[in-house]
Amino acid sequence: MLAHCCVPYEYEYMPEKYGPPATGIKRFLLRTFLKSTVAGSSPYKKNSRTAPDFMIVDEREFETEKQRLIDYLNRTQDLGVEHFVAKPTQSMGMFTADEWNTMFYKHLDYHLVQFGV
Repeated sequence: MLAHCCVPYEYEYMPEKYGPPATGIKRFLLRTFLKSTVAGSSPYKKNSRTAPDFMIVDEREFETEKQRLIDYLNRTQDLGVEHFVAKPTQSMGMFTADEWNTMFYKHLDYHLVQFGV
């Protein structure tokens, strides 16, 4: 779960890991159908479908993944809101700083609540 929670941050800080950004019709469809789910105010629904890039199928070391997530959280905080003003995402185009914040928060909160943290 911790490795899975790192993926949104990897999209931002290591986009080359996931290939080129979505363009054209793919970006349009993702933006049209997913942006409100990902960056809107409503919480994620339980048992929502997971995108393939977010599937972690190999074994991971708990402490390593915990530290990676903490490092991403610290990096995001250190960069501050200015870093995310009118910044494009890997898949849905331009997001506001508030949309970036909502996306990061909602995903992490969903899983922390899921595991009773």
